[in-house]
Amino acid sequence: MSRRTDRINEQLREEISTLLTRQVKDPRLNAVISITRVVSSGDLRSARVYISVMGNQETREAALAGMQSAASYLRRELRDRINMKHTPFLSYQLDDSLEEADQVLRLMNRVKPEDEMIEEQATQSPKIPGGG
Repeated sequence: MSRRTDRINEQLREEISTLLTRQVKDPRLNAVISITRVVSSGDLRSARVYISVMGNQETREAALAGMQSAASYLRRELRDRINMKHTPFLSYQLDDSLEEADQVLRLMNRVKPEDEMIEEQATQSPKIPGGG
């Protein structure tokens, strides 16, 4: 990906975040929503917008539906805010990477590394007086 595309993705992410907090008044979007990343196509005519939503699955799906229903409004607003020949068509997708990372960390915490187990055994074994 080029630097220009990275810059455009970041600008889109910031502008969509701003629009969400200041101008979109959909009750489904009252949850804590963050735009985690934007991935534009090579020709910059379309972009996938990844959103992270705090809450249960129902809240997450409602927020996604709210984003999808606000898509044409957001695209119109972006047209005036970004300097591009074509405003990309935006599709929205739930970003599960934070939840997946959390799940992996929980699993890792449940599995004790062999080194830790050896250390625990060493600290729990009785010490021989004067032997070491």
